[in-house]
Amino acid sequence: MELTIAHWMYLVGTCLIIVTMLFRQNVVVPAILMTFVVGWLYTGSFTLGLQSIFNASVTAATQLFHIFLIIAIMTALLHALKAIGSDKQMIVPFQKVMNNGHTSFWILVFVTYAISLFFWPAPAVPLIGALLIPVAIKAGLPPIGAALAISIAGHGMALSSDFVIQAAPALTASVSGLEAGAITEKTLIMSLITGAVALLIVYFTQRKEIKKPSQELLSKWENQDQEDNLIKTDDSINSTKSQYSFLFAVLVPIVFLAIVIYVVLATFTSAIPSMEGGAGAALIGGTAAILIIATAFAKDFKSSLEDVSSYIRQGLMFAFKVMGVVIPIAGFFFIGSGDYSPRILGVEADSAPAFLFDLVNAGQHAIPENTFITAFGILLLGMVSGLDGSGFSGLPLIGGLADAFGQTVGVDGNTLAAIGQMGAIWVGGGTLVAWSPIIAIAGFAKISVIDLVRKSFFPVIIGLTVSTIFALLFL
Repeated sequence: MELTIAHWMYLVGTCLIIVTMLFRQNVVVPAILMTFVVGWLYTGSFTLGLQSIFNASVTAATQLFHIFLIIAIMTALLHALKAIGSDKQMIVPFQKVMNNGHTSFWILVFVTYAISLFFWPAPAVPLIGALLIPVAIKAGLPPIGAALAISIAGHGMALSSDFVIQAAPALTASVSGLEAGAITEKTLIMSLITGAVALLIVYFTQRKEIKKPSQELLSKWENQDQEDNLIKTDDSINSTKSQYSFLFAVLVPIVFLAIVIYVVLATFTSAIPSMEGGAGAALIGGTAAILIIATAFAKDFKSSLEDVSSYIRQGLMFAFKVMGVVIPIAGFFFIGSGDYSPRILGVEADSAPAFLFDLVNAGQHAIPENTFITAFGILLLGMVSGLDGSGFSGLPLIGGLADAFGQTVGVDGNTLAAIGQMGAIWVGGGTLVAWSPIIAIAGFAKISVIDLVRKSFFPVIIGLTVSTIFALLFL
């Protein structure tokens, strides 16, 4: 297709969004305005341009609602478990074995990674921070070491692959012809490599700072000035220990572990039929819904119906709080896809533009046909998109570019998308951005969030570099 002025304005809009991210500003307004401009210029109608703003958001919301729903359900389950005290029961066994700084570091990594896979790090970190950081500090682990372990394992490893909930890969594949399942497989492997490299570097740099277990260490830490760093969480669910607390503390991890094993076998072996599309996330979500109901019945049968509604309502509020701004941003990138532009612009599918692919295709002669340059370019773009402090808003752009570049330079688009997703979430999701959710980790550890980011920088960058090279060679 011949490039039109609408194509060039789409390019301007993409660049504007990236520049806005660089200046650490919210990109919702640029996305909405450029959706209007592109729609107006392409259709030649001011009215259709205005309609394209709404149509783009509706299209994005329709395509992404399953992501919102799974986040809401898993968050609702966490609220249900909190209500009967099972969340604390799940942590107790680990407190008993955190008897020195070395084991404490790796236990924090394991627990954070496991819980964050199912509930995402944002709602999981307050639980881990409040209950395990004091134990780790008493065991001799310095506060910065505890914060690094939680940050890298949760906001880095678990969130970047998002293997269970699969919101991130679904967003990455949403405006392209890529497969979310394939991206999930690759990001799982890459996240483990990146995390392993980063954690080993952090451990060996912090090892000399680990001290002998002492109550004095905890007392000194507790007496620090908390005003600047402590993050207080807002939890409206009243937690009361139930006679069923221990039962659900054991049952829920076992059930989800069984599902994860099933999904892994279905993904990586032929022993179990493969699960297409979002079947894995659907299985998790359906199981979680049943567990929410069972937990509410165990808490108080009389109020169970109202409790379930309350948990789900709070889950939806959390989902839209963290993901709501993605809708208008994704809408702009949806208009750049030939699969979605017809319904947004109100034109026939045969003549609908694919702005992003058309632009990349037109400029392919200027693109270096070097897989390493292309891959690290996508990684860098992903990292830039993560500067917004969420890591998710730029994923549709990353996926679209990965698909387009993959077709022009002969690289697997799913691999490029996985590389870009890793960059976006490790930075913005986040381990390298001080205005991201890791501010909560710094608060619970009572350290400076700037120090946390600074200590994370080289381990994470080295880890991302190693995993990107691995992906190009083997994935």
